[in-house]
Amino acid sequence: MTGPDHLDLRRAVIAACRALNRRGLTPGRSGNVSVRVPEGFLITGSGIAYETMRPEHVVAMDLDGGYRGAVLPSSEWRMHLDLMRTRPEVQAVVHTHSPHATALSCLRIDIPAFHYMVAVAGGPDIRCAAYATFGTAALSRAMLAAMEGRSACLLANHGVVAVGASLAEAVARAAEVETLARQYWIARTLGQPVVLDEAEMAVVLARFRSYGQQRQENDPHAIEMPVRRDQPRRANRRTTRAGPR
Repeated sequence: MTGPDHLDLRRAVIAACRALNRRGLTPGRSGNVSVRVPEGFLITGSGIAYETMRPEHVVAMDLDGGYRGAVLPSSEWRMHLDLMRTRPEVQAVVHTHSPHATALSCLRIDIPAFHYMVAVAGGPDIRCAAYATFGTAALSRAMLAAMEGRSACLLANHGVVAVGASLAEAVARAAEVETLARQYWIARTLGQPVVLDEAEMAVVLARFRSYGQQRQENDPHAIEMPVRRDQPRRANRRTTRAGPR
């Protein structure tokens, strides 16, 4: 008898869930994780504690909304399906109930550009989606609207959705949204944070596109680089013309 397909990815999903749980981003059995595969995507099973989750508890789904196996997919499978189906660049989806982000979602407010790292969600703010009952198509529609041009959003009275080009990126983005939510919460207790204007956030977003990449010539938004010391200096070579001696 053969084991489940995509075994390494199934284990990676479980590892991501446990990492989120250890960091307090998915209290109890809350939240869910998915990753794209050629046949569709793999998603965490419904109501299974992360510490006891095994590869066979990670459910295979296709992009038509079907699943295989005896384990039910997460109740929020539709959000994952709709993101995978409409956003081909998305390779992984993470949904959390992280404390500070969820608290802000209960106020139904967007997180503005109080800090330049808000750009991690792909725009000048982190939107809060309109409220809809969990596990419904209405919630998925609200989420898709808030995610337009974004890679993360809050879900009103619910939590966070974050996507990435990899499972690690989606997990890191969900964690960063929680960090920003906590910082914004603290700032709001002290006063009204100063929000960066649209022009500055446009510069920040342009810089984010080249962050961690090799500097491109003539890129006005590229981050200034220090001088690299371990490269040999280029010798001045004189060009001579061949001719009779």
